Amino acid sequence: MNKTDYTLSVIIPCYNEKNSIRTIVDKVLASPVKNKEIIVVDDMSTDGTRDILEKEIKPLVSRIVYHEVNQGKGGALRTGFQYATGDIVIVQDADLEYDPDEYPLVTDPIANDECDVCYGSRFLNQEKKGYKANQLANTFLTWLSNRFTHLNLTDMETCYKAFRRDIIQSVNIQESRFGFEPEITAKIAAMHVRVKEVPVSYYPRTNTEGKKIGVKDGIRAIWCIWKYRKG
Repeated sequence: MNKTDYTLSVIIPCYNEKNSIRTIVDKVLASPVKNKEIIVVDDMSTDGTRDILEKEIKPLVSRIVYHEVNQGKGGALRTGFQYATGDIVIVQDADLEYDPDEYPLVTDPIANDECDVCYGSRFLNQEKKGYKANQLANTFLTWLSNRFTHLNLTDMETCYKAFRRDIIQSVNIQESRFGFEPEITAKIAAMHVRVKEVPVSYYPRTNTEGKKIGVKDGIRAIWCIWKYRKG
């Protein structure tokens, strides 16, 4: 595998994103990686997102999977990963906070055999963006995770995580909500695969715009760091 011939599976977990889902799919379609499949997992949206998926997006993507019960981001990713067929798999949230034009920054290191897993950090060698409380929470959670994984990451909670497909499909993902982030980080670390971190751009949206991570998710993340500390 090298950066000119790999195929990329883009997994888009989606819940109540009627205002952004078409935009993000168009951005993914226009992204620089030519050989890609797009898998959208709708996690029982109730705001009209499903109508947009059926009427506008279905002809544009490789697969849409509809959950009949809301399972959370981790549950949506668990579903999406099992359908992936590309050499590399990347997570793409539907909220427009990350730019698909930057896929090569995160996927090329895997294609070039520099690593097996690559995280796109919002904070590596750059000014932090977003609410101060969210920054502090992420800094603390990443520090705590690093204490057990010894990975020395700057952004454990980032959306942009890319994996060799055989690696991500070998992980038994148990968390259904945002506990996915510390769980997958702990389990990847326990596999002793090569993990790299690269800087990516970040365009944070506000709580009023629909950001869904809250205090309960932070508490759950702490529990998950402890629970999965040995992988």
